[in-house]
Amino acid sequence: MLNQGIGSWPARRARKTPGRIAVVHEDRTWTYRELDERVLRLAHALCGLGVRRGDRVAYLGPNHPTVLETLFAAGALGAVFVPLNTRLTAPELAYNLTDAGVTVLVHGPEAAEAVPAAEAAGVRHRIALAGPDDKGALGYEELLAGAEPAPLDEPVAPDDPCIIMYTSGTSGRPKGAVLSHANLTWNSVNVLVDTDLAADEVTLVVAPLFHTAGLNMTCLPTLLKGGRVVLLGSFDPGRVLDLIERRRVTYMFGVPTMYDAMAAHPRWTATDLSSLRTLNCGGAPVPARTIATYLDRGLAFSQGYGMTEASPGVLFLDREQTSAKAGSAGVPHFFTDLRLVRPDGGEAGPEEHGEILVQGPHVMTGYWGKAVETEAAFAEGGWLRTGDVARADADGYVYLVDRIKDMYVSGGENVSPAEVEDALLTHPAVAECAVIGVPDPVWGEVGRAVVVLRPGASADEEDVLGHLRGRLAKYKIPKSVVVTDALPRTATGKFIKPAVREAYAAAGDSERP
Repeated sequence: MLNQGIGSWPARRARKTPGRIAVVHEDRTWTYRELDERVLRLAHALCGLGVRRGDRVAYLGPNHPTVLETLFAAGALGAVFVPLNTRLTAPELAYNLTDAGVTVLVHGPEAAEAVPAAEAAGVRHRIALAGPDDKGALGYEELLAGAEPAPLDEPVAPDDPCIIMYTSGTSGRPKGAVLSHANLTWNSVNVLVDTDLAADEVTLVVAPLFHTAGLNMTCLPTLLKGGRVVLLGSFDPGRVLDLIERRRVTYMFGVPTMYDAMAAHPRWTATDLSSLRTLNCGGAPVPARTIATYLDRGLAFSQGYGMTEASPGVLFLDREQTSAKAGSAGVPHFFTDLRLVRPDGGEAGPEEHGEILVQGPHVMTGYWGKAVETEAAFAEGGWLRTGDVARADADGYVYLVDRIKDMYVSGGENVSPAEVEDALLTHPAVAECAVIGVPDPVWGEVGRAVVVLRPGASADEEDVLGHLRGRLAKYKIPKSVVVTDALPRTATGKFIKPAVREAYAAAGDSERP
């Protein structure tokens, strides 16, 4: 085949295992032959709309087979897929659409923000799963019905861009990590080697496919191996338990809060979990109590550490080491190299703190349209700087210590304090502010805004947080506000974030907007 990228996977699988089930959603199933046929129809339909090599095609909606069809169809044409976070507001979506230069947006009926976002970004074509609408959307199924499933083999090289996946950073605006076809393929190979996925794998994909873990750590490796992916649009602990039992799920990924919710469900003890072979957990360290609860059911976690820029797998802790190396993120994936570097540039020794640097064929090519940020992201020799500090024990197992960056993780979602601070500063009563992550027993971390009000101004917590609603996704809105007279600064006037954390990072509450 001329196409050496992700877009060729359905055709390659269809010639090997055409009758094997590839995707399950609700009560419907699609074989690899049927998946290939639908991908070809969509690819020809997109081509008819003018989509060509390098053009960007976005998707907005919950987990659904059409997410995969759009990804593979874009890849079949040499176009670039842009998955969008369904929790973003219309202005946030419009920024991502504009930044990526998206020409076609495919969206589900649940994506109420799609129309205003697409209009604001000047998207040329909008394709709706619900069918044509009075605002100019084309119907998804109508397009497929009008297209032929003719073979398509465009030349696509492994190093060509495949996905632009937006990730929160410390600069205030999301950056689009450009992941090549080779990046995603090598990440999948790492997962197959280290997780030992089998051809009879039944993978429950409940983590959103617009996130790198849901798409790249579970879904794509399973499809590469020829297994079966069971897609669930949103997390519900009872529904997850039901699907595990009914579909005989063997593999799934989740964040600690999801696994805790499953264990707290009334059906936990009665559900047949005997089919499960691998439970992968990420987004935050797995609490000891969660590990113990699952061990009581004969289930052990495999854990890891990663980032969107690495497609995302960096470190992996095998389930056999869950207890022996509790608290560790593991060792590097098979085709991953890692260094811990001290501030003076020297290599950190055992138990010595250093910044995590990563190298491997799964590391991104750069940030979309951001040459300066891309250059800053890499150290000499092409090592990706993660901004995270860790230590390694004598056996080489890595333990995360702290973040150089200010970003925090809330319920598996990355939150950029700078972005939240920019939004807070639009409040007429706020003169200065700093946002920090504070511990939370349910979400891992939640935001806390420390604000200085303008002279003579007044605002309470509800007023300040209410100002952010509609401007930011709910998970980005802090859970608490502290009003202070001044923020600690250096002699040059910069905020001292560590001093803010020390003064205000008391335990957060467990409710979530």
